[in-house]
Amino acid sequence: MFIVNLGFMGYETAWREQESAHAEVVAGQENRLLLVEHPAVVTLGRRTEPTRFLRTEPAELTRRGVELVQSDRGGDITFHGPGQIVAYPILRLLDYRLSVGGYVHTLERIVIDTLKQIGISSYTDPQAVGVWTRDGGEAAKICSIGVRIRKGVTMHGLALNVTTDMSGFGLIVPCGLEGASVTSVAQVLGDAAPTIDAVREILTDNFVDHFSKNDAPIADNPSDK
Repeated sequence: MFIVNLGFMGYETAWREQESAHAEVVAGQENRLLLVEHPAVVTLGRRTEPTRFLRTEPAELTRRGVELVQSDRGGDITFHGPGQIVAYPILRLLDYRLSVGGYVHTLERIVIDTLKQIGISSYTDPQAVGVWTRDGGEAAKICSIGVRIRKGVTMHGLALNVTTDMSGFGLIVPCGLEGASVTSVAQVLGDAAPTIDAVREILTDNFVDHFSKNDAPIADNPSDK
């Protein structure tokens, strides 16, 4: 897997990078993982009505310097901002003998393994895609997942909150789940939290471990094994 760190990049610019990488992978080039941090942006899934899960008017988002973008990924609404690791795997699912569901479960497993390595216990919820943990005893989402598969190749991916300013999530109903709480690595671990660079390195290693062509094909649903 070819790793590309895009650094700090606007959402729509990174989306164009995804489209370019997607075309190359469809054409037979190497699978890759794009890593990026976005400036503040609210993104909507392809079937999400623009104002359905907003807690403020679009004009107020503009005033605060927060973009609003209608994406073509699955899922509902989410927030991206500095301090959040966004990972966009551009992969041929056939290479790993994965169904779409198996692929999503694999992304969840990668995040769970990453969080375990830094001292955070986390889990999945069969009713809500993503990764959850306990923050002060309360269930809270720490990683959102939304993907699209086109021509057998993946786009979009996951967003893991590390040092993210969580107030941005107050602008929306996160993932369309009314009453859901969100958290970050820094919020859970406090002063013991690793840097975003350290978490990114661990996450990248786990991606490589799970998707290495030198390994046996990944199970269709790792969480059931």
